[in-house]
Amino acid sequence: MTEPRGRGREETHEERADRQWSELLQELRVAQTGVQILFGFLLAVVFQSRFEDLGDIDRDIYVVTVMLGSATAAALIGPVSYHRLLTGRRMKPETVIWASRMTVLGLVLLFCTMCSTLLLILRVALHNETALWLVGGMALWFVACWFVFPVWALARGRSGGRDTGDERGGKPSGRGSGAA
Repeated sequence: MTEPRGRGREETHEERADRQWSELLQELRVAQTGVQILFGFLLAVVFQSRFEDLGDIDRDIYVVTVMLGSATAAALIGPVSYHRLLTGRRMKPETVIWASRMTVLGLVLLFCTMCSTLLLILRVALHNETALWLVGGMALWFVACWFVFPVWALARGRSGGRDTGDERGGKPSGRGSGAA
């Protein structure tokens, strides 16, 4: 039996959870690939001969960056473990909620990891305070792309903006597609 909704798809609670889980997995695949590449790079840095030339501050930034990278990997891989341990217990909707929260936490940690990595690299490359300005600018860009633009789109969608149909060529759905 489908649950009546004012907008969006007509699907059961379980169908919605299955769809949301599939969408979340696709998102995690993108994020995990980037994290794995970045983390692999970070782990290799310590074995480079030039690592010995780093000053104390840069070594501290490196250690913080590796710890942030580890925490990011844990948060973004966590939903897989969560799902595996709860599979078959009829808890898919709850699993999706907690996995989504872990994913958002993972994105925040990834933001911190990216900024810390940039800070380390740019400090080594530039040897001046320009590195801080560049990292600050890039941090603002990350925040805009990852958080501000989606929140802005959400606010715009709720403001009653005209919806002419979903982007895949479907029927108009009123105030918004509700598919996100």
